[in-house]
Amino acid sequence: MLEILRAWFRRYFSDPQAVLLLLILVIGFGIVLTFGHMLAPVLAAMVIAYLLEGVVRYFERHGVRRLRAVILVFGLFSAFMIFLLFGVIPLLSVQITQFLREVPHHLAVAQEKLLQLHQTYSFISEQQVQEIMALLQKEIATAGQRILTLSLASIPGFITLLIYLILVPLLVFFFLKDKARILAWLTAFLPEERSLASSVWQEMDQQLGNYVRGKFWEIFIVGTATWLAFAILGLKYAILLAVLVGVSVLVPYIGAAVVTVPVAFVAYFQFGWGSDFAVVMIVYGIIQALDGNVLVPLLFSEVVNLHPVAIIVSVLFFGGLWGFWGVFFAIPLATLVNAVLCAWPVADRSRSAPCQSSS
Repeated sequence: MLEILRAWFRRYFSDPQAVLLLLILVIGFGIVLTFGHMLAPVLAAMVIAYLLEGVVRYFERHGVRRLRAVILVFGLFSAFMIFLLFGVIPLLSVQITQFLREVPHHLAVAQEKLLQLHQTYSFISEQQVQEIMALLQKEIATAGQRILTLSLASIPGFITLLIYLILVPLLVFFFLKDKARILAWLTAFLPEERSLASSVWQEMDQQLGNYVRGKFWEIFIVGTATWLAFAILGLKYAILLAVLVGVSVLVPYIGAAVVTVPVAFVAYFQFGWGSDFAVVMIVYGIIQALDGNVLVPLLFSEVVNLHPVAIIVSVLFFGGLWGFWGVFFAIPLATLVNAVLCAWPVADRSRSAPCQSSS
């Protein structure tokens, strides 16, 4: 048994660069896992800086000096954030309040529909209908108590949010302005011979940047298209549903299936079974189809293809570790694992892991 372990260790860890790469990965994951909550502003700023880096490079390619490009892009980003804070979020808050006020009415309608089913189908008893409605009312009351408790306990969180609103933009500006200096400072702590780690980093830098920027544009385009479509169709809570549909693209496959429920729920209680309900669901289906078959291939053409099983497992695993950020970065992290496995030096290459090529 001991000899088998020695042979396995020699096969996969005989190269010092492999040990260095493993050490970097362990330290990086350990820092994020242990201090992720404290470093949340830094992580958020890094994500936003990745979003804006492509725009900065665009201006640089057209002859604009980096500092001027950073100031211009940062100004546009600040204007966009002000628009979200004072334009979109208040409307979203109003629609959430309206929806919560109408929940009792929707429950009464649902109870009436269930009683009609009891009259039509004898195997559904009135007692079962009452039990279902009692359970729904209990769950809604519990959710209301949680929201109230959260609102009472959110004063420190609100103060923290105000601090983040100052820290994050400041960090974003310096990440963009001093990107080369920061990377040079970090790499100064690494050994000079680090070709394996450098190759993995270069690939992941490109993959991560493409993914984050592509995912941002996917959320923005899908959410905006959904809002416009639902507003034209006269569907209530158009902004709220558009936000849900936009955010759902963070979780491939699962998100689209889950967000279909609130869309169908709102459409049914507003229009009932009829042509208007069918039109809403058809339009929603078209948006999802265009997202999956046109927008995703267009935005993520340079991202490594992963099997759906690998994507779902990575979403569950990294989401369980880091919550929202784990879900957001599930695909890039899965790509990192794939890149490491492909670049890992193995004494017997015939026993190395198969690698997928970029699309």
